[in-house]
Amino acid sequence: MFFVVIPILVGCVSVMTVRGRRESWPAGLPVARPRLVAAGGTYDGSRGRPSDAYVIQERLIAAAHGTGDAGDAGDAGGTGGTGDAHTAAALALASVVAARPQRAGTREKDLGECARAAHRAARATGLPHATGPTASGSTPAGSGGPGPVSSLDLVVLDQDQQPRLRYAHVGDGAIWHCAKGAEPRPLTTAHGSDGGLTTRGSGLPAAPTPETGTLPLRSGDRVAIVTDGVTRALGAARLKALLASGTSPAACLDRLYDEMSALEPEGDATVIIADVVTA
Repeated sequence: MFFVVIPILVGCVSVMTVRGRRESWPAGLPVARPRLVAAGGTYDGSRGRPSDAYVIQERLIAAAHGTGDAGDAGDAGGTGGTGDAHTAAALALASVVAARPQRAGTREKDLGECARAAHRAARATGLPHATGPTASGSTPAGSGGPGPVSSLDLVVLDQDQQPRLRYAHVGDGAIWHCAKGAEPRPLTTAHGSDGGLTTRGSGLPAAPTPETGTLPLRSGDRVAIVTDGVTRALGAARLKALLASGTSPAACLDRLYDEMSALEPEGDATVIIADVVTA
């Protein structure tokens, strides 16, 4: 019996091996899907006031930068107060994660709605909100001072036949794209701060209009999200050179940290670097 079973098993293995080599890959079976291989971190500012938060998932990366409370309205560095700044950033990101934009539609306006949901989350906290400075630059009486206000940048990698990137942007951060073999370029326009307050961020009385867009990607392309602290510390030209270095996301992040440690930025500086991988 033993000698009968062995030849049968060997024959089956032989048939399976030959068929696996000769036949094409059956339709409907899973293949390698595009994904983001990312590294990110926040370089803590020298003032010790937390203001940034970020999230990295398989097809979603996002970063937020909160700005100050009433006691820090004149903080030109935008480092925020002792609690409201980080609260603003955390609320923005919590809303993004809850919305699961990488699974909730594939249109640009779906990401725009995700950014508007972050705005509504900040407005629903019950904390005092800003009504904006007066012509003289002071905070209006009875406004309660600036409440939780945050910039927000988020990127989603859609897994179509041709990978594509969807993004949404509000505030003073930036999203960069570095096509394989090309120079990095900013995809978004940063809206700066006025007296330490983000003028177009989530949580302000007027709902922001998110900047959204879509572009095709190839394996080897690089995407980066930076908060305003990174750009202010390094400058756009140096940031561009570092992103184009050709090193891995983790190595590029290490180099950014090395240079920021020499500069000692006052405010938090957050960066996420992600390469598109399809193999």
